[in-house]
Amino acid sequence: MRRIRDFLLCVALVMSAAPLAAQADLNAGLRVARITTEPAEIAFEAGSAASVAIVALDADGNVVDASLRIRGSRGLSHSDGILSAATGGDYRLIISVVLPADATAAPASLSVPVHVSWPAVATVEVGTASDKRLYAGTTIRFEAAAFLSSGNSRPEAHFDWSSSDESVATVDLWAAVTAHAAGSVTISAEFEGVLGTVEIDVRDLTASRLEIRGGSDQIRQGDVLTLEAVAMDGGEAIRDIPVTWSVFFEPDDTINAPGAAGIVEDGKFVGEVPGQYTVLATAGDLVARRKFDVRARGVVQDIELVGRGSVSDQRTSDLWIYEGMDGRDYALTGTWSASGWAFFWDVTNPGAIVKMDSIQVDARTVNDVKVAPNARYAALSREGTSTRRNGPVLVDLSDPKNPVIASYIDDPHITGGVHNMFATNDYLFALANGDKYVIFDVTDLSNPKFVSEYNHPNSRVHDVWVHDGIAYSSEWGTGVVVVDVGNGKWGGSIENPTFVTNVPYPVGRTHAAFPYYSASADKFYLFLGDEIMGRGDQAWRGTGLNRVPPQGGTPVAFSGYIHVIDFTDPMNPKDVARYEVSEFGTHNSWVEDDILYQAYYDGGVRMVDVSGELMGNLATQGREIAVFKPFDPNGWAANVSVVWGAQQHKGNVFFTDLASGLWSVKLLPTQRPIS
Repeated sequence: MRRIRDFLLCVALVMSAAPLAAQADLNAGLRVARITTEPAEIAFEAGSAASVAIVALDADGNVVDASLRIRGSRGLSHSDGILSAATGGDYRLIISVVLPADATAAPASLSVPVHVSWPAVATVEVGTASDKRLYAGTTIRFEAAAFLSSGNSRPEAHFDWSSSDESVATVDLWAAVTAHAAGSVTISAEFEGVLGTVEIDVRDLTASRLEIRGGSDQIRQGDVLTLEAVAMDGGEAIRDIPVTWSVFFEPDDTINAPGAAGIVEDGKFVGEVPGQYTVLATAGDLVARRKFDVRARGVVQDIELVGRGSVSDQRTSDLWIYEGMDGRDYALTGTWSASGWAFFWDVTNPGAIVKMDSIQVDARTVNDVKVAPNARYAALSREGTSTRRNGPVLVDLSDPKNPVIASYIDDPHITGGVHNMFATNDYLFALANGDKYVIFDVTDLSNPKFVSEYNHPNSRVHDVWVHDGIAYSSEWGTGVVVVDVGNGKWGGSIENPTFVTNVPYPVGRTHAAFPYYSASADKFYLFLGDEIMGRGDQAWRGTGLNRVPPQGGTPVAFSGYIHVIDFTDPMNPKDVARYEVSEFGTHNSWVEDDILYQAYYDGGVRMVDVSGELMGNLATQGREIAVFKPFDPNGWAANVSVVWGAQQHKGNVFFTDLASGLWSVKLLPTQRPIS
């Protein structure tokens, strides 16, 4: 115990190799026989912290001043001997010794159980998001939320619901309150002995008929109709009556029609396959019906291969297509776990792609490449450098045919690898160790300057995209974090990034976000992509479980899909649609002119019509325009599709495939039906 008390832990939290390891005596790690902690098992409350002392010992029990790699399982943070977690649950603190690169023995390691309990609930609040009121015979779904004394909400709270007078209204297990007669009633929700209540006055339903208004009689697959149910009491419309919506379907083809073919929610209706749909609105004993004829969307187009920029001796990562300052068109591609190469291509003739130049930097992986909108400079990300100083590299593109390294961003705010970036004309946003993003002024390419940074608490970041002065960072289990970095509406600036809101998503694998204003829908959408390695307990999980096939290896296995969030009101984001293709998994997205260009890894590159309002699963609505799967028998892995990212440029679709390099394809023009 004395050795533990006397030993001062001095390590940095890292996800790969410790940043200080290059300066430490890594040979000391070879003497470590075991690692201990005090306490051996750790428990604390969510929102608070716990201290832990970590000691490396040799075979004789002597303390060894070795470099350690320390990380918590997802959701558990460690910094200088302090553990913290925002949510309750069971975690692991994982510790291992950092050894020299030529070490052959396995490093000593330790996995410590950590239990984080929830604090006691202080209050429960009950309410409803509906703007309607209860009339006898109608139903409204209520909601409840439990809050801690800190004011934070308690996730995963399951409530017991009850009614003070079931002759007036009853409530089911799912918080749906159904009124039976006029009168007053109290609806209660209880969690962990804490009760929340709401008082309701039920009115008699005096309306004599119900009408469905709005919408066209004939629409296309995927078109969203906005309907209104209006209750009529004589000649007076009563608009605050809650309505229950439903739909039934008469398919054109009873053999091939899918089971779930239409969706109606809060008056929004979409038909997924051709046929006749009857939409019903009910309120008490009142029923209204409307029939709609849904026709094929008719957006499928042929696609042709235009050109190749083959890379078969190493794996290709991201791309960026741009018009250079000389008016010609270029592509920049990175490499994954391949000795730090980035390639510059002339793609002015997409059918004759030419590798124009290459730059090698000190890195294992150039995961991300970006080019400023004015094509003045490019940025190359770096991971796995020999010195573990992983700042991005700025490349001067003033002579597009002769890209030249302008500077290395060697800044103390960049710790660990830079996985992704975003480039504006004057600023570069660079991720640091998956923990935060750092903003640099790159007006002078030879002398980039630190401006500011944003680090969302208790969160890991994977990507950042900036649109109209707002940064959208994809932060795995946290979802998308939205920050004002110059828009100003929320008081933020490039020097003072200001938190706006968080868009959580229960899948917990938010990998990338693409913001897009849809003029055809007059809505602002966020397209959020999952990245999930493997396929869990799915029957179609297959055999390949590696993220990237080894050279000559077998296909890989991914899952995950695109979530579409209506972000028109940033303070009230709504999950409205998805694009999900079973048996494959998504990577990077690009949306332009109402077409989603989706890199779907083993599902190829997929082009999807996202015009108009979006609702339901776009993959089942005839919205897919074309799919192209790149198969190269001479690729890094033969005949394997691992599409990384896609971008539309001047009528051509360019994309990179991890196993085979740069590709160019083109949609062939077709006559689309007029809606």
